[in-house]
Amino acid sequence: MSGQAMNRAAAERFVAAWCANWCRVDIDAVVAHFADDAQMRSPLALKLTDSPIVSGAENIRAYWRKAYGSIKSADLKILNWSWDDTIARLTVWWQLGDTRASEFMDFDDAGLVVRSEAFYGK
Repeated sequence: MSGQAMNRAAAERFVAAWCANWCRVDIDAVVAHFADDAQMRSPLALKLTDSPIVSGAENIRAYWRKAYGSIKSADLKILNWSWDDTIARLTVWWQLGDTRASEFMDFDDAGLVVRSEAFYGK
């Protein structure tokens, strides 16, 4: 998906690939969709790093390997998703076990994630 501008059709393909990559816990495949200078914000990042923001694709990769690297697969379910063309934002609502989340991702002109933020609850 990287290398092309995002639109609704590309966002739909992205959601399917993103879910499949997380179900396999293929962190390299997930990070491949992030720009080098991307930022990710998460309540889990705050717990594990003492900062709610992880900056840079390589730091995001290292963070996710620390947080999820011991897991071999995950039964992530997409509940719904929405694409906003005006601000190039994808919002995904997903569930993993009893955890529900909403996550948004902002894209650059090349179709790479430049910013994401996740919100979790039960």
